[in-house]
Order: sequence, then C-alpha cells, then structure tokens
Amino acid sequence: MKIGVDESRYIILGTIDGLLAVLGVVIGTHSITNDLRIIIGASLSAAVALALTNGAGSYLAETTVEYARLAKIEKAMMKSLDNTHIERTAKKRIMAQSLVHGGSSFLGSMVPVIPLLVPPLSGNPIPSVIVSILVLVGLGYLSGKVSKRSVAVSIIKMVGLGIAITVACTILGLGEYAH
Repeated sequence: MKIGVDESRYIILGTIDGLLAVLGVVIGTHSITNDLRIIIGASLSAAVALALTNGAGSYLAETTVEYARLAKIEKAMMKSLDNTHIERTAKKRIMAQSLVHGGSSFLGSMVPVIPLLVPPLSGNPIPSVIVSILVLVGLGYLSGKVSKRSVAVSIIKMVGLGIAITVACTILGLGEYAH
C-alpha cells in the first residue's frame, strides 16, 4: 500500500498522540509508584483509550467531511449519490483513515511502554524517553519528506515538542499530588 498525504497525516498525528500521551502517563505514574504493573497497566489503558477515541473521532470527523463533499456534488448534479461508486469510495476512505489514525495511536502508545518490558531497563522511564525521542526523529523525517520541506527543521520541531512535553510532565511532579 502506498502511503499518501492523508495517510501520512493520520500516521503522524496518531503516533504523536499515542507516544506523547502515554509517555506522560509513564512519567506521571512513575513519579507516584515504582510498581511496574501499575505503570504498565496505566499506560496500556491509556493506549487503548487513545486508539479507540482517535479511531472513532476520525471516523466521525471524516464522515462529516466526506458527506459534506458528497452533498456539494449531489447539489451540482441534482441527483443522489446514494449507493454509487462515489459514495462507496468515500466510505472506504473514511474507514481507512479511521483505522490508520486509531492504529497509529496504539502503535505510538507502545513506544514508551516497550522499554519498560525489557528486564534490564524496566522500571526506569529514561529509556522510554530516549526511545520516544528516536521515534519522533523518524516522524520528523517523514513529515519533512511528505511536505517537501526541510527534514532537519521537521525533526527539530518534532523532537522539540517531545522534549517540551516530557519536561512539562516531569516538572509538574504529578506524584506530589498523590501524597
């Protein structure tokens, strides 16, 4: 399957959502407890919630946009496009984009979780941060290539976003509020 601009948008958006939200959960939960089961459980719950809400949200948003486009075409043609090739294509596009967004959210969510499962690294959020930043470099590269803009600038923006969110989660000291 060739990755088009629309798919790239949802891959980047979903992966960033999942990766950074769950990285925040990893850091925040780690500040409260060192119990790996709790950290992983909270992270996996967030991963599932993100995947489902992003997939469903994309489905609802894309349905709105695609049917608005169909309505414009119907008005111009003065005929219904129900059960036509055009409507079936729109439905396929809606489903594909929803699955890409939800799936990318879940896969992105797994990035900060995987280092927690590796025995010598488990329980330490630093490897999760490092692996997450490396994936953000890859997303920045993809973003630069797809947009035909500076890959270096895209990488810097992507990694900067990740570092800013990581620092914000760390500074907030979420564990302080649990005591």
